Amino acid sequence: MEILGASLRICVDDLEAAIPFYERLAGGRALRFERGGVQVAAIGSFLLMSGPESELELLRKVTATIAVKDVDEAHRLLTELGARIVAGPVPTPVGRNLLAVHPDGSVFEYVDHSG
Repeated sequence: MEILGASLRICVDDLEAAIPFYERLAGGRALRFERGGVQVAAIGSFLLMSGPESELELLRKVTATIAVKDVDEAHRLLTELGARIVAGPVPTPVGRNLLAVHPDGSVFEYVDHSG
């Protein structure tokens, strides 16, 4: 499995107030989208999230988002290594993702990008 990078997941109370800081810090513009009632801004290596506490509670349990070349390949390897797949692979606005619990109990999101 080829790992292409990782994003740090940050839950914020006010997405609009947080975006300018991270745009300046990362030197790029925010890519914004909404998923399951949560507003998301992807800026460089940062993934800012804001929304209902009931949704954020689950998102806070995910250690990081790992970009991979192919989510299906990640699924096969993770399963082979004893990880438990708790969601996915499912389509996202830019590709596909899955959530996996590693044998040590840590939770990661794995994503690929189409196109």
